[in-house]
Parts: sequence; structure tokens; C-alpha cells
Amino acid sequence: MAGAIIENMSTKKLVIVGVILLLFQAFAFMVGGLIAPSPTTAVHYVATKCVDDPKKSQQTKWFMPWGKYQCDKIRSFKEAMANRIEANNIVFAVHIPPHDKEMSPWFQFMLLILQFDIAFKMHNQIEDGALVHIDVGLAYRDDLKSDWTEMAHSFEQRKLSCNFTATKTLENEGRNYECDLLPFMELGSVAHKYYLVNIRLPVNERKKINVGIGEIIDIHLVGIHQNGGFTKVWFAMKTFLTPSIFIIMIWYWRRITLMSRPPVLLEKVILALGISMTFINIPVEWFSVGFNWTWMLLFGDIRQGIFYSMLLSFWIIFCGEHLMETQFFETLVLGRGELKMCDLCVPAIKIFPELGCHPTKKTQDQAERNRFSIYWKQVGPVVFGSFCLFIFDMCERGVQLKNPFYSIWASDVGTELAMAFIIVAGICACLYFLFLCFMVFQVFRNISGKRMCLPAMTKARRLHYEGLIFRFKFLMLVTLACAALTVIFFIISQVNEGHWQWGGHTVQVNSAFFTGIYGMWNLYVFAIMFLYAPSHKHYGDEQSSGQCVTGDAGVNSGEDIHLTTTITHVDGPTEIYKMTGKEAQE
Repeated sequence: MAGAIIENMSTKKLVIVGVILLLFQAFAFMVGGLIAPSPTTAVHYVATKCVDDPKKSQQTKWFMPWGKYQCDKIRSFKEAMANRIEANNIVFAVHIPPHDKEMSPWFQFMLLILQFDIAFKMHNQIEDGALVHIDVGLAYRDDLKSDWTEMAHSFEQRKLSCNFTATKTLENEGRNYECDLLPFMELGSVAHKYYLVNIRLPVNERKKINVGIGEIIDIHLVGIHQNGGFTKVWFAMKTFLTPSIFIIMIWYWRRITLMSRPPVLLEKVILALGISMTFINIPVEWFSVGFNWTWMLLFGDIRQGIFYSMLLSFWIIFCGEHLMETQFFETLVLGRGELKMCDLCVPAIKIFPELGCHPTKKTQDQAERNRFSIYWKQVGPVVFGSFCLFIFDMCERGVQLKNPFYSIWASDVGTELAMAFIIVAGICACLYFLFLCFMVFQVFRNISGKRMCLPAMTKARRLHYEGLIFRFKFLMLVTLACAALTVIFFIISQVNEGHWQWGGHTVQVNSAFFTGIYGMWNLYVFAIMFLYAPSHKHYGDEQSSGQCVTGDAGVNSGEDIHLTTTITHVDGPTEIYKMTGKEAQE
């Protein structure tokens, strides 16, 4: 009769499949570590101080730090004071990228970080809670001869967080504060070759604008963008993996629909996982190379959120549907006459005195477990947390679609709200992982209870259930390994931004983890859909008839010894699914 591939496939074939998947996993890590460059590049810029002289006519309202129409420059504010140039007439200009270079759509995004060089002066110190008011404009062009076109203009505020490590005395005047980096700008696409940033720090003593911010010496910008080489490798992986997952998903669901019974909950959830994996795989990023789609970052976040929500929900249902209930297992094997009387079987005898082949409780148990609503207590928090993260993302990147200089971190309330989101999300992730480990522990504990009944079985049937238990345990451990690698990937990507030297080769750690973890999720989803698809193998009539088979009579082939399905009708649930209980909701 038909069962799941994980039950009916021989151990030799399963080992071959596992080795092939492992080789693909190693290849995914090597692609990122040895072929792809670092995911991102950081470029440091020092703003040029331009003079906006109202007495002179300007060819354009934009101030260029170099080139044919470069601005009148000063080196320091002392020079400005000597020439009686007011602070309101000083413009900080930054050209992106540096001279003789071009930006590219392959860079995908551009992030700018702001930092001030502020000198300590006894008569002009930084006040507590000082705010810097910034008048900033962004322009672009695609060749060196065209005029600049305004892209964005905004009036922003950034709170200074500076610390002066030395003693505040006259002897230490001129030494710089140590100021934190400030978020400045984020673009969701890099569709143009050249960008120009003009920054003004308007001063109005009556309105207390830019008063008490110390003596600003220089403005530094750090531009961060995705490497073009990494983007090409990433797009190539998506292009290759999309049809792979889509084809296995169609094949899986076709096998499910060919059965005479309707799909059960676990089979539906596996299909949903495949759909979410396909959704995140579709390489729509190719269009961002030719179109100025600034919403691609937000769209990418939404796709990732949908996939991770589905993945976390799948794990809960997957473990819950595989938590074996001891009484049902014992009743099953005792009803077949495969297990002699023992203490463990007493509860089963009390429940099923007739010990028929199709107990009533089994049917009720299956019907109750085949409902998504019983998992609302576990899946509900996952959905709620994902929705909160979506709202948080919309509050920043959603607004940045109109104003790239906006940042939720710019205000105290926004900073506290953002930190609260991050901390709560981190705590929930840890609690979820611990809860998942607890569920797996429950599964293993229940399996250990079942093994006490195995020695009383016939040799063939004992091998049958031992093989089933081993394969299921291995799959659960792979699931935990995937979850653990995701946590490790997140930590390393936040802490380590370097690379490793390995012999004569440079291994890009972050690139390897990006491509490796991405490949791991695809291989995991591929393996789940393949292993849980109905098998094409059929066995003898004495097994498919639904009658009780005792002793060695139920084994008519060498393949049957491994993992065969021997109860229910030909299109019935898989052996693993039938052996499971409903302890997840408890």
C-alpha cells in the first residue's frame, strides 16, 4: 500500500538523497565564501565646505566639491570667520561616488551614516540633549555634463550623543568629542550614476536652532551599498532555486491530490511552506537593475516576513502532529497481535477492550488533529509578532519611500520604540527556540516510551518500528539544526564583518553565511516535500486489505522490513502521521 517516501524508500536510497543534499549545502556555502565578494562595501566621505556667497551668481543651486562648476571652498571655520562668512552661508557638499567612479543599479541600495567632528571649547560646549537641525538636499545625474536633478529635500533633526573623555579645561580645548554615528539616509535603489548631497546647518539664536551643539569642525559620511559581485551571485542562486522548489511543489501536490482521501493538515502546511519558499525565491530583483523601484527593500522585507512566519508556524504544527501518544501506539500494535500482555498495555485494554483493527478513538483522534484551530495558541503569537514587525518596518522604510532622510531612530520616542521592538523580538525568538526544543524533547521522550514495547514484537516488526523511529528522530534533529544555524547566522552577521584567510584563499564569512543559510532553507523545504510525498510503492493484498497481520506474516518482501504502512486503506495517512498524538496543544 502507499505510504510516505520517508517510510517506504530503502535506507540505501535515503542515504544517497541525504548525501546529495549535503553536497548542495556545502556548495551553497562555498559559493558565498570563495566566489562571491563581501555582501556590502563601506566608503568614507569627508564633506567639502562650500561658500554660498549671495553676492555672486551661481550657475546652479547645487554645490559641487570638484569639477567644472566647483564651488568656492574654505578649509576651516577659522578661515570663514576671518573672511566674515556666516554659518548660514556654508554648505557641506559630498559627491557620491568618489572621483572617477560610478554608482550602479547592481548596488541595490545605498545607506548613509552621519558623523560630526566637534571640537571642545570652554565657551561653546555641547548641551545635554542637543539637537542638530539639518537642511539637506539630494540630487542625481547620469553623466558629468548634465545638470543636477533634485531627488529629495528635507529639514531633519538629529540628536547628538557625544562624550568628552578628557577633563574639560582650557588645556584640552581643541580636542574632539567622541560622537556616536547617526542614521542619515537610505535609498531603496541605486538607479543613477552620480549623487550629490548638500547639507546646511542653519543658525537662528532667537529660535535656539543649532545653538549649544559645540564647534563643528567637519562632517563625515559613510556610504554603504551592496557589492555588485555579490548581487550577481545572489540573483543567480534565486534564478536556479526558483524552478527547483516550484517543480518539487507541483510534483508533491499532484501526488497528494491523486489519493482518494482529502489532504490532511500536515500535508496542507507543507504545501503552504513550499508556496512561501517559492514566493521568496522569485527573482523579481532582476527588474530593479533596469527600473528605479525604490520599494524593493520593503517588498523584500515583506517576503522574508511571510516566509519566516510560515516556517515558524510549520515547525510548531510539524512537531505537534508528530508527538506520539503512547496509548494509541500501544493499542495499534496490541490490536495486531504483535505485542503480548504487559503493564504498558493495560491503559489501552481499558480503553479498547475489543482491540479491533480500527479503534473508534483513533478515528476521533485523527479528526481532531486534522484541524488548524487547535494550534491557535502556538501559531497566534507567531502571526502577531510578524504583524508587529511589519508595522515597525512600515513606520521606517514605508516613510522612506517619500523621504529617504527619515529615520525612526532620530527621535527619543522612535529610538525607544525601535529598541523595544528589537528586544522583544530577540526575547521571543529565544523563547520560541526553547519551546521548539521542548516539543522535540517531548517527542523523543514519547518515542523512548514506545521502545519499551519493541522487544516483545517479532523481529521483522521490531525492525519496522526501529527504522521508523530512527528516521523520524534524524529528521527532527535536522530541523533543530536548521533553527540553530539561523540563530548563529544572525549573531555572526551582526558581530563579524571581516573575512578569514584559509591557505591562499580568502573566505568571505558573511557572504558564505548568506548564501549557505539561504541554500539551507531551500534544501530543507525540498527535503520535506520530497520525503512526505506519497510513495508510488504498493504491497501485498494481505496488507492493503486492512486486516490484522500478526507475526511475520506481514512481511512479504525485503523492502517491507524497513518502513511500510500496514493499516488503513490504500490512500490512508502515512505511518508517521498515524502514530502521532495530540499533545502539542496541551
